[in-house]
Amino acid sequence: MATSDVVPRESAGGMNKQRIVNDMSIQVATVNGSGSQSSNTVLLRSIFQMGVPVSGKNMFPSNIAGLPTWYTIRANKNGYIGRKKEIDFLVAMNPETATEDTMSLAPGASVLYDEPLALHKLRNDLIFYSVPYDKIVAPVCPEAKLRKLVKNMVYVGVVASLLTIDMAEVEKAIRKQFAKKAKAANLNLAAAQAGFDYAKANLEKRGVFYIERMDKTTGKIIIDGNSAAALGCMFAGCTVVTWYPITPSSSLVETMIEYMKEYRIGPDGKATFAIVQAEDELAAIGMVIGAGWAGARSMTATAGPGISLMSEFAGLAYYVEVPGVIWDIQRVGPSTGLPTRTSQGDILSTAVLSHGDTKNIMLIPCSVEECFSMATDAFNLAEQFQTLVFVMSDLDLGMNNWMADPFHYPTTPIKRGKVLGKEDLDRLGGFARYKDVDGDGVGYRTLPGTQHPAAAYFARGSGHNEKAQYSERADDFENNMERLNRKFETARSFVPRPEITKGKDAKIGIIGYGTSHWGITESRDQLRAEYGIETDYLRLRAYPFTREVHEFVEQHEHVYLVEQNRDAQMLSLLKLDLKPELMPRLRSIAHITGLPLDARSITDELTSMEGK
Repeated sequence: MATSDVVPRESAGGMNKQRIVNDMSIQVATVNGSGSQSSNTVLLRSIFQMGVPVSGKNMFPSNIAGLPTWYTIRANKNGYIGRKKEIDFLVAMNPETATEDTMSLAPGASVLYDEPLALHKLRNDLIFYSVPYDKIVAPVCPEAKLRKLVKNMVYVGVVASLLTIDMAEVEKAIRKQFAKKAKAANLNLAAAQAGFDYAKANLEKRGVFYIERMDKTTGKIIIDGNSAAALGCMFAGCTVVTWYPITPSSSLVETMIEYMKEYRIGPDGKATFAIVQAEDELAAIGMVIGAGWAGARSMTATAGPGISLMSEFAGLAYYVEVPGVIWDIQRVGPSTGLPTRTSQGDILSTAVLSHGDTKNIMLIPCSVEECFSMATDAFNLAEQFQTLVFVMSDLDLGMNNWMADPFHYPTTPIKRGKVLGKEDLDRLGGFARYKDVDGDGVGYRTLPGTQHPAAAYFARGSGHNEKAQYSERADDFENNMERLNRKFETARSFVPRPEITKGKDAKIGIIGYGTSHWGITESRDQLRAEYGIETDYLRLRAYPFTREVHEFVEQHEHVYLVEQNRDAQMLSLLKLDLKPELMPRLRSIAHITGLPLDARSITDELTSMEGK
């Protein structure tokens, strides 16, 4: 399956001598389980170390080994790190997909291929480079069973030669990749050097793409969103994690285990945390709720199928009012769907997860920096509002490599919300668990173990009054549900506010969220440069919506809501919030391929709807 469309260029790249520097998309097509991950990471990091902004995206099958996988590196001098629709340089290592991958390229692209594939016979408008990988790797790696893995590093050296990547940076990246395995590092370096030397001696540079040194990555890091989230949760004070493995969320907890073992062991050598792999998602969320009720900062991480299974327990947490955090690393559904493709398809269902009238707080990071910082926001909001908070990441953000500034050490204090201790109860004489004392819809709670006779209360999932007593009275139920709604309305003033970027006298507005942000920011530049269209942009960071969202819609003639699902889910939530007369202003740009959203697709669809 090819992962790019044929998009004609104004000139056929290598058919002229115009140099294109630090602006390209490199795609490596291999077989899953062939050991290409290390090679691709080395290639990405080598470019990054030359000061060029990069991002890396891995599209892999949902089996363990044997099916096609594509890894795409985008290098861009302007800092665009969203997926680029066009592929400029193809490394074709998989016989199964080589023909289709090659036929999908735009004229002028370059193709580096394994000699037996003979891809040069397919087209005459591409630049082909043939490499006998088996002959090159044999003298470097005498052990035959290792050659399949080491062969991948040969293409790193060849690409370095053809794109003028400094081999000193390749060596540095290899040493980092195999930091604890000197023998493996030396072997892979020899393979990369052999590829580089072969290219220098045998391949004439005919393509137009070059990597040259810049200074736009100094002080930056490369990290995936799940690792950033794991760090954020640890710094946020999480002490209980209960989970069940599911792609693409598993690496969040797996990474958190490593961090907690290193940084959260007490002076007595004992762990100050509990991370439990449950028998299923139902058990995982049940333990989160139990730990949250007991006073721990607790969380789980899952994906769409897990969210579906957690629905009934989510309703319990909403009605009993217990804090907890759920990371949803969204993937393509429904059902099993495409487990290794990205999506924003859980937005609508999560907002109202469970039966009956429920409204859930959602935080929506767009970057690895926000995966880190929103972890603290999520735990603080969960305890402030005594409810589950869902952090809506996605596979693209969670599992792919992103360039980022180093994370700031959290300075926001841990906020436990309205918790009564013994001294409070001595002063008050007692309390009503579900009474709205302050008019914000949030009652006061106690924690188990509080040494006071008035501290206990029943945490009921059935009908109850403000004193937590069982009740089927209509007025008690209505009052309780209205108070819960009042609490949700209060949350509008406390969730992260949207970010707004203004154009010049723009009449068109764009609303986006999550990883759609990276395609939107680039698309806005395309719209301005190619069509003279100015736009304002609002990036949602949370639900419920804040007043800025309403004002933004009111200020524009047309508002395009860009999202990665079929049914315009966020748009549907927004329609529930807005005045009816504003509905005609809203338009949807929906992307459902499972590939990360690219700028060109947004630009093409928006200009088409604007009649351009």
